[in-house]
Amino acid sequence: MTDLGSLLLPIIVSAVAVFIASSIIHMGPFWHKRDYPALPDEDRFRAAVGPLDIPPGDYMVPRCYSAAEMKSQEFQSKVAQGPNVILTVMPKGPFGMGAQLGQWFVFILVVSIFAAYVAGSALPPGSEYLPVFRFAGTTAFIGYALAAWPMSIWYRRGWGLAGKATLDGLIYGLITAGVFGAMWPS
Repeated sequence: MTDLGSLLLPIIVSAVAVFIASSIIHMGPFWHKRDYPALPDEDRFRAAVGPLDIPPGDYMVPRCYSAAEMKSQEFQSKVAQGPNVILTVMPKGPFGMGAQLGQWFVFILVVSIFAAYVAGSALPPGSEYLPVFRFAGTTAFIGYALAAWPMSIWYRRGWGLAGKATLDGLIYGLITAGVFGAMWPS
């Protein structure tokens, strides 16, 4: 067993490395460039929905509140007619990303802490590179990648997005694994 405190440096270094890699992946002309295409006739959609002044939040249309209502002819008619939408409304104004980047970095730290905990619980100081790589990398991959799958299963988010998130998670997991393997205390 390796003390979590002795893994503080690999936790921080792996978090910084993943943060930099994720910035390059998401800002570069790579596989995320076309994740969210524009709606057909976006201007007409904005003109129709804008006056509703929908508060920021997550919404479902049509929405029912019970199993009995879901089976009702009225609800079934709404579903058949469409549109059937799960919608996230963001606040009005400029797209500042400072808060989201801060939250993302905290998330990366949490994943790195869990990777350190699992690898540290399984391996003693002085362990060889490959076992450290496997434990830390597998844990980090799970933390980064698998949460995207339920969004495609339950909310019908495109499987292409889940696949891309899984690829991202694999890259982040490999980075985390490499840092932990290289910096494992002796």
